[in-house]
Amino acid sequence: MNTLEDRLRRLEDLEAIRALDARYTRVLDANDWDGLMDCFTPDGEFHGLDHAKGHDELRPFFAGLAAGGLTEFWHHVSNLEIDLDGDTARLRSLLWQPCVQNGEPYVAAGRYTDVVVRDGGQWRYRSRTIDFSYFVPLAQGWKPGAATRP
Repeated sequence: MNTLEDRLRRLEDLEAIRALDARYTRVLDANDWDGLMDCFTPDGEFHGLDHAKGHDELRPFFAGLAAGGLTEFWHHVSNLEIDLDGDTARLRSLLWQPCVQNGEPYVAAGRYTDVVVRDGGQWRYRSRTIDFSYFVPLAQGWKPGAATRP
């Protein structure tokens, strides 16, 4: 049986993981690349629009989104599910993201699947994966499977 201390630690870990997920969206939307790198382990990976591994690849990938035409975005993440096992957790959540691509309003939605680990006493992403359900011009409207981002 888990002790009261074990149960309290679990609750604190779950809340810290929720805070990591919220901080990620805030610092990404604010173009705070130092803050974003702090969300990932040094060898952390992002899979989605492209693949980047480690801070030396992650920083230019995220900072380069604007050069590729994705100049503004607002991440709305919900339905966070956390499977916690010691110093590792697997996450699933939903993303809804209005954004601006090449000066045109877009809307995107998808699912995150992540692995986070306790790293130096702090929870960080070891891997973050986004699978888009759609990424379309707002004027076109959405439909499942319409991942049209160039």
